[in-house]
Amino acid sequence: MQQTIFDLLGSEGERFKAKESNDYKWTFKDYPEKNGLKVFSCFACGGGSTMGYKLAGFDVIGCLEIDKRMNDLYVKNHNPKHNFVMDIRDFNNIPNDELPQELFDLDILDGSPPCTTFSMAGKREKTWGKKKKFREGQIEQTLDDLSFVFIETVNKLQPKFVVMENVEGLTKGNAWRYVQNIYKHFHDIGYEVKHWLLKGENMGIPQKRHRIFFVATRLGIDLNRLDLSFNYKPITFEQVKNLNVPEKPLSETLQNLISKAKYGDRNLQNACIKTNGKSSFFNYCFVYDDQVAPTITAHCNNIRWDTKTYLTKEDIITISTFPQDYNFLSESLDHIAYVCGMSVPPVMIKRIAERIYPFLRGEQ
Repeated sequence: MQQTIFDLLGSEGERFKAKESNDYKWTFKDYPEKNGLKVFSCFACGGGSTMGYKLAGFDVIGCLEIDKRMNDLYVKNHNPKHNFVMDIRDFNNIPNDELPQELFDLDILDGSPPCTTFSMAGKREKTWGKKKKFREGQIEQTLDDLSFVFIETVNKLQPKFVVMENVEGLTKGNAWRYVQNIYKHFHDIGYEVKHWLLKGENMGIPQKRHRIFFVATRLGIDLNRLDLSFNYKPITFEQVKNLNVPEKPLSETLQNLISKAKYGDRNLQNACIKTNGKSSFFNYCFVYDDQVAPTITAHCNNIRWDTKTYLTKEDIITISTFPQDYNFLSESLDHIAYVCGMSVPPVMIKRIAERIYPFLRGEQ
């Protein structure tokens, strides 16, 4: 085995070495005993974050989700004690004495406000402040203000800690003013806050999932002491790929474009330019055996280079660190990709929850 510089440091160098990840493929039976700390999840979707907290031993006592179809999926897999199917704005208007008392004694309030309007692949600024019927919710609404609506929920419930997730694009370009406003809104209600850009490939996730995480607290804790740096060895697609035959065929147009692509191309954009003289199909990314798989999107556009086919259902589930026995209520590849693409990879949240845990126990 080849030595590294960390080997020369002896035992002191151990903490600098990249860790092996062995928990990305799991089932519901792998949940540990509960540690007594309570979480409530907003914008719960399929429960990606919920499963992460449970993997870290937390008790997720309920959820809030606007989309009934997604909520049915959540209930089937997680059986929440408190289940709210409504717009978060409506939840905030419920009188406090009509809500379960334990919602006012939370250790963590979790939330992933829908992020379509901040995606670098979308129209971004053109959609800010405008109402639209988004797939996330199935009703006409604005999305770019939901982070602030969520902070109103924080003020209402007064949890000890808050974890809020969003896309990397939130910190890009003009969207940076939203980050500044998020800090202001948290400070106005008495919470300290800090944000991190976390990368799935550094966290033992077999996917290049990059997300912004805001962590806030009202406990007077210096969040600079919270270490959210991670150093796991990359997990290449070859290590996790499934050998089943994909069920969703490629269109003739895609097959033609793939035939013009070269190994190393990030996506089909270059092939499209060569073929049609137009820059398009940049969302159809290649998945290479010797690399970490790119982000799983809600549209199932990733293409395996080795077979020149879409990913299999098993590929998507494992890459997303969803449990192998998750009940999607449908075997449709598009549906499974949508649920996984819209959800935070559970193991990402597990890593964060494990770092917050000592602060909640007063051990830091």
